[in-house]
Amino acid sequence: MPQHTSTRQSPGTGEKTRTKPAEAEARAEQSGAGAGARTGAGTRTQTRTEADAGTGSEAGTEAKAEAATAARTGAETGTEAGTEAKAGTGAGTRAGARIDAETATSAGAEAATGAGAGAGAEAGTEAKAGTGAGTRAGARIDAETATGAGAEAATGAGAEAGARAGAGAGAEAGAVEPSAYEADAPDAGGTQAEVPEAPLPETEVPEAELPESQVPKVEVPDVEARDGGAPRWPRSGRAALFALGAPFPAVRRRQKGHPVVARVLSRAVTVLAAALVIMAMVMPNTVVDLGPARFARIPAEAVVGAAVMLALPRRPRTVLAAVAGAVLAATTVLNLLDMGFRQYLGRDFNPVLDWSLLGDAQSYLEDSLGRTATLAATAGVIVVVLLLFVLLALSTVRLSNLLARHTGPASRGTLIAGVVWITCSSLGLEISGVPIASHRTTTALQDQVQRVTDTLRDEAEFRKVARVDAFGNTPGSQLVPDLRGKDVIFTFVESYGRSAIEDPIEAPGVDRLLDERTKALAQAGYHAKSGWLTSATYGGGSWLGHSTTMSGLWVSNQQRYRTVMASDHLSLTEAFKKTGAWDTVGVMPGVQKAWPEQKYYGLDKVYNAFQLGYRGPKFSWSTMPDQYALEQFQRRVHGRKRADGKDLMSFVILTSSHQPWAPVPKMIRWDRLGDGSAFKSIEAAGDRPADVIADTSRSRQEYGRSVEYSVTALTEWLTRYGTDDTVLVFLGDHQPIARVSGNHASRDVPISIVARDPKVLDRIAGWGWTDGLRPAHDAPVWRMSAFRDRFLTAYGSTPHPKKR
Repeated sequence: MPQHTSTRQSPGTGEKTRTKPAEAEARAEQSGAGAGARTGAGTRTQTRTEADAGTGSEAGTEAKAEAATAARTGAETGTEAGTEAKAGTGAGTRAGARIDAETATSAGAEAATGAGAGAGAEAGTEAKAGTGAGTRAGARIDAETATGAGAEAATGAGAEAGARAGAGAGAEAGAVEPSAYEADAPDAGGTQAEVPEAPLPETEVPEAELPESQVPKVEVPDVEARDGGAPRWPRSGRAALFALGAPFPAVRRRQKGHPVVARVLSRAVTVLAAALVIMAMVMPNTVVDLGPARFARIPAEAVVGAAVMLALPRRPRTVLAAVAGAVLAATTVLNLLDMGFRQYLGRDFNPVLDWSLLGDAQSYLEDSLGRTATLAATAGVIVVVLLLFVLLALSTVRLSNLLARHTGPASRGTLIAGVVWITCSSLGLEISGVPIASHRTTTALQDQVQRVTDTLRDEAEFRKVARVDAFGNTPGSQLVPDLRGKDVIFTFVESYGRSAIEDPIEAPGVDRLLDERTKALAQAGYHAKSGWLTSATYGGGSWLGHSTTMSGLWVSNQQRYRTVMASDHLSLTEAFKKTGAWDTVGVMPGVQKAWPEQKYYGLDKVYNAFQLGYRGPKFSWSTMPDQYALEQFQRRVHGRKRADGKDLMSFVILTSSHQPWAPVPKMIRWDRLGDGSAFKSIEAAGDRPADVIADTSRSRQEYGRSVEYSVTALTEWLTRYGTDDTVLVFLGDHQPIARVSGNHASRDVPISIVARDPKVLDRIAGWGWTDGLRPAHDAPVWRMSAFRDRFLTAYGSTPHPKKR
């Protein structure tokens, strides 16, 4: 049998010791650990040598013995199936367990006393020579730990082998590929390896062997060596996490104490993540479409996303999943905004133009609910949006990692889902009228992109339309000649829509009032004709209705509004100023900041909310009751004789019928209005806005009452202060919100012209309008933008187009 010798340096002595083959065999036989040397010509054995003194090397190095039998240096301990224990090791451990330096020292000190060195290791583990502790395959004990542990190893018979620290490079049963850290075993010629001295630490050796039940069973990540032998934690996040938690018993107990609970929680989180992602993918953008059937759908985006995630490596997959989650969150936010805008404004949210309206919405909430509630609501919205982005990003990453860990089942599931989606889409299968196959997210993104594109295109086209004006070049002398000498008043009643006259809940009271006020006007010598106009806005955005009526252009969004306000397109109010025969005045109790639109409307003077002397309470959003605003209009403007002898054209905006319709003012005696303090008791006794907003039925009822109040205040003012030359044109600016007017209500608003002079109404006899203040259901309906030209033409204006 060829000789195989190895040279080890005994810890603490610096002496080189040569172990002869015969001695190795004898000690192996004495140890009772099984055959320490393997026989048979040409047999491949696994062994490792380590330069560091006393350290057990990693499993996996192969050495080919040229002789028929290859003897391992150091006595081998007996092993269980498929495992090898190193000579000199003191304690066998379960696979995957690690012994720290202190434990290894204690365990190694009393290991293998008497005949036979070492304890048996379980299958799949290896015990390092000279360490005093068996470790999991691939786990490494550093030099210091091994040196201290191996100092007292293997006393008694076979102690010589165990005392030689560093003797015992163990290998796990079964061949593995050599790694960069492996070194070939010495050949049959017996090359001696020099190892540096390592000081022997002084350790107190207990006399009792550590029971296996007390050996910590903590998994240790592989530790790679830096240059110079310093350990480095691996890149794996899980391994690093276990390594950080290993020294802390509390962490270990949490990790292993409740495995069932941890597994259930993990699965619950995964289910919630999947539910959140699916709900975001199939969420509709209208409140009326919300329902269980909308969420029981198969989103095509989920199927395609799963297929893509399965095909990507880890890092690109994670990045793409996070980005997809953020995009999905943004789409969800836009869907929610669409819901709100449809409910309040009857249209979708425009991502280009409507961000500025969020500030107005906050002001509305502050006026309606108070500053504290508004700040809390605003903070809550911000938190919800941020959480939505974070949770959806984390959810998509978690689901993508789950797919990567279970590639086989995930691939099959994705294929099945794809086949089902195609089948349902092809056959048009539905649940409660809702298609099972969904591509809602893709459609939503396409819609948003289309809105942006349409907005940018519309801006350029509308500028061209605004340059064309049928009366743009008409001289002032040829504008509204048939109204010369008249006191003309244009009045908008907030949210006065068709629903107020035809809705079964709101209409009875409003219709009865309109009939009563028609009779009262007739008794005062006034007559009226009424029709319908289709507003350019719905539920809000009153300024869009005002500008559409006055400009003769369809001003349906904020960009168009800005374009019109910056243009010289003739407004109806500007036409009166252009004649030179009228003074022009605006009464705007709802305006609480600078109002540059005054120039476009051609108003010589504007009275805003702070210039009417009101000292009473606000009625929710409305700064003052309409009765008070009309009384101040009479005192400050209408009732005064003008020094220049001109007629008066007035532009009045009434606000008491503005949502949330609580509290609603009540009519009081005109001579008791004073500075408005008389309304304090009425406001205090009224409903709270929060109570009405939360109740749809009450909102509809209170809306009807608010319209009754505004129409009563206006018509009473007319009968009280009107003259033979007074011409009143009043109309609504838009319908109330969908919660009040209904999800499928029209955008129509009533319009009436009232005058004592019969010639004024004779000029519009061909319009087909209904006599009185209540237009018939089948009365003519025009677009609101058509009113300017029809009105100018009816009262003698001559068109002189302007084209640029």
